[in-house]
Amino acid sequence: MSHRAYDAVIIGGGLHGLSAALHLARGGARVVVVEKHWVGRHASGATAAGVRTLNRDLGELDLSLEAMDMWHGMAGLVGDDCGFHANGQVCVAENPAALARLQARVDGLRASGYTHEEIIGPDELRRLLPELSTHCVGASIARRDGAADPHRALRAFRASALQAGAELVEHCGIVALERRGADWRIVGEGGREWTAPAVVNAAGAWSARIAALVGDDIPLATKSSMMMVSERLRPFIRPVVSIMGRSLSFKQSDQGTLVIGGGLQGIPDLDKETSTARMRVLAKGAKASTDLFPAVRDIRIVRVWAGLEAKTEDLLPVVCPSPNAPGVFHAFGFSGHGFELVPVVGAAMADLVLRGQTARAIQNLDARRLMPDQPKDAGTPWVAKTARTAPEAVPASVQGTAQSTVQGAPS
Repeated sequence: MSHRAYDAVIIGGGLHGLSAALHLARGGARVVVVEKHWVGRHASGATAAGVRTLNRDLGELDLSLEAMDMWHGMAGLVGDDCGFHANGQVCVAENPAALARLQARVDGLRASGYTHEEIIGPDELRRLLPELSTHCVGASIARRDGAADPHRALRAFRASALQAGAELVEHCGIVALERRGADWRIVGEGGREWTAPAVVNAAGAWSARIAALVGDDIPLATKSSMMMVSERLRPFIRPVVSIMGRSLSFKQSDQGTLVIGGGLQGIPDLDKETSTARMRVLAKGAKASTDLFPAVRDIRIVRVWAGLEAKTEDLLPVVCPSPNAPGVFHAFGFSGHGFELVPVVGAAMADLVLRGQTARAIQNLDARRLMPDQPKDAGTPWVAKTARTAPEAVPASVQGTAQSTVQGAPS
């Protein structure tokens, strides 16, 4: 049986766990990441790697905007730009009613001082997407958005965390968390043990089970988001494209392949740790793709996949201290849109562990909002300053439509 003392133990070796480890280690903490399988085994290895502020839920918008600034300086953080290209993200309107809803959202954002989204008409839309179907009438766009390479990101965050002094233990699940005075005793498979005053729960789809070990009953569902990849094609699209009111995420990789998703769901099995693709459901994504880009109607799909990930009721993540267990911190429930948030959530976790507070805008991501036996108005004293109030000028119906269009998609 091994036993070592650390300042923090991170449960989960996905991108959010690695980011927390990196920021903590650079802050001087002794940290170990404990992963049940291998780094990026589930959601982080199955993501479409969209880097998106467009149509973000207002509850996480300020956090997302800070993350976008970090993505534009990613090479300075992890020594690699992670394949990030800021070619923009576009949400296409296929009819005037859809365009009006996008316009209402942008108007509401502008009234509250947000300028990252704008509306473009058909001429600018054709300039950006010359092969787009002529029936589309306009779009909203976030020009600093884009997409990255998830596997380059995993390699870069892992290497940077290890270089900063973090340790990594793979193929070791956690079986118990026990309070020992001011510390936590973390028990892993095979008799491995660690002691630390802080635990970061970044266990993805299994995070609710880890939370339950310390007395936090946080409702969490499971997603099985599916993706398709085509044969290699000539370059013809640079932005990432979604559709207002339909499920689609459409991008072209550096290799020329099309990566097509949009939140279409397969069959998840948390106990078996499997995710099964459903071809008839994937056909809906193929139909949306050919409706927008008729030229891709006869291309070949070469592979599909589905990945397990956590889903909260309101599609917002949980990023906060544990309501019931001092020294435990949660970072999970990203509901298919956590990739862009990776650098900023890791920084927020380091703030909370090392200083007990963060200036980052996580006040809307408190786990208590989801827990029936917890007060909903107790405040978030761990947030050192409050971000601007979510813009009331955006009607709830518009916000909800925009959110359901892309918020739950593997962007």
